[in-house]
This record gives sequence, structure tokens and C-alpha cells, in this order.
Amino acid sequence: MTARDKAAIRHELLARRDALTQDDRHAASDTVSDRLRGEGEYKAAKAVLLYVSFRSEVGTRGLIEAALKDGKTVIVPKVDRKAHRLKLFEIKDVTRDLEAGYMGIYEPVEHTTRLAGPKEVDLVVLPGVGFDEAGRRLGYGGGYYDRLLEELKPGAGLIALAFEAQIVEEIPAEPHDKRVGKVVTEKRTIKA
Repeated sequence: MTARDKAAIRHELLARRDALTQDDRHAASDTVSDRLRGEGEYKAAKAVLLYVSFRSEVGTRGLIEAALKDGKTVIVPKVDRKAHRLKLFEIKDVTRDLEAGYMGIYEPVEHTTRLAGPKEVDLVVLPGVGFDEAGRRLGYGGGYYDRLLEELKPGAGLIALAFEAQIVEEIPAEPHDKRVGKVVTEKRTIKA
């Protein structure tokens, strides 16, 4: 599989996701959030790494607020462009602790949040462009999450959130690509 093939799949899947109406995305995002909160890995996790949704991704703002109410330690990534890595911070208040950052994505405000380590995370909730039923993930191409996943403690759960439109028969993957354990959509939970 060439980089060009991945780029073509990425382009197609982003177009599919972007084609969903805002109302459909909101309704589906609520369903996905409810499904995730019902998963055993979520219920058991003390510390959950949640992405802050951007553009047409499955919306996570309500999920982040719910996780805080559920008593979870909520950890959110911030892009460190110089190091080409994700830095992790614990947030306690969605309004106070997040601000527009890299590419307009809301990220933790460093002076109001605590720097967290990857080994603290019990469950990572991942974004992505596309997924297949084997748990393969197609990201945005920057490798930020790939590097982070290498630093997690053994046994940390990996669950991706996606719209059903983002599920395809096969995502091209390299041997080093880490698969997710589950993909939660508005229609089903795929156990990889």
C-alpha cells in the first residue's frame, strides 16, 4: 500500500464524514457517547484520555463533560509541534481549561491544567479518519497518536469513536500500526 493509496482513502473517508449533516452528526455523536459510557472499559477506567473533537469528527464536548461528572480523571492531548508529539494534561473544567490551539483544535491551557503522563491513562478514546472491523485505524497522517500509543502502560484500553460512514472493509496498515480494541459508532460496537 502506497502513501498515495492511503491519501486517496483518507480523502474519500473525510468527504463521507463531511457529507453528514450537522444535525445527523450531533444526534449520532450523542448515541456514540452513550454507547461508549456503557462499555466495560470506560466504566472501569479511572483516567480517560479523550480527544477534543474538530471539524466533522464525532463530537466529544458532551462526552468530556459527562466523564468529569462520572468522576473520571479526564486527560486531553495538546500538540507539541516542535517535538512532533502529544503532551497530555488533566482538565477539570471544559470552559476554563480549554482554548483554541493547533489548527483551531481546542487544547488544554497549560497554566490551568496539570501535565499528565501516558502511564496514567487507563483508556484512550481515539479519533480517526477511518476504521475497519479488524481494529485498523487510518489517522490524519501526522503519527501523533501512533507515537503516544507506544508510551502507554500495558493493558491500557484503546477505543475509537466513529460514524458508521467511516467504517470500510479494510484499512491499509503497516506491521507497527497499533489496532484499537473496539470501534464505537452510532449503530454498533465493533470488537476487533
